[in-house]
Amino acid sequence: MAHIEKFYIVKEKQMGKVFAIADLHLGHKNMALHRGFNSVEEHDSHIIECWNNVVGKKDTVIICGDLTMEKATEYYKLGMLKGIKKVVGGNHDKPQHASKMLEYVSGICGALNYKGYLFTHVPIHTSELRRFRGNIHGHVHEKTICHSLFGIKLFKDKRYINVSCENINYTPIEINKINQNKFAQ
Repeated sequence: MAHIEKFYIVKEKQMGKVFAIADLHLGHKNMALHRGFNSVEEHDSHIIECWNNVVGKKDTVIICGDLTMEKATEYYKLGMLKGIKKVVGGNHDKPQHASKMLEYVSGICGALNYKGYLFTHVPIHTSELRRFRGNIHGHVHEKTICHSLFGIKLFKDKRYINVSCENINYTPIEINKINQNKFAQ
């Protein structure tokens, strides 16, 4: 299993809020069009605007992977986003680009444990969930993890919290809202 970083906030009252989001795909033309935007510029501007409307300078945002589509050339846009950025690597975040990414984010890890939630890019296997309150993830975009029987989806598995841009209106979601069950997908 990948290394799981423990994320502690010391003196939480002096620090800002903590948010999560996944699958920004900055600079990815096909994703922008798939999401209904007219251009990649419109897509990226919308994400930046939504982000900066809720995130403050002292806030922390955990990005659950896929910042771009395997292009370090788009990382400069992370500098336009307010707050402290921690990244859980995604399948489109290339390890060879980590040093460039670190110019704009405060850390990169494979998985992150915060307040009993495991933050990953890809949803974890259900057998691992017993160790955590839930799995905050991306990767599956607009899809939802469901309980199923013989391949028939029965109901949403509430232990999985999908923070892909499409699911949270392109706006980072505050962890305390997830914690207080105020976040409905």
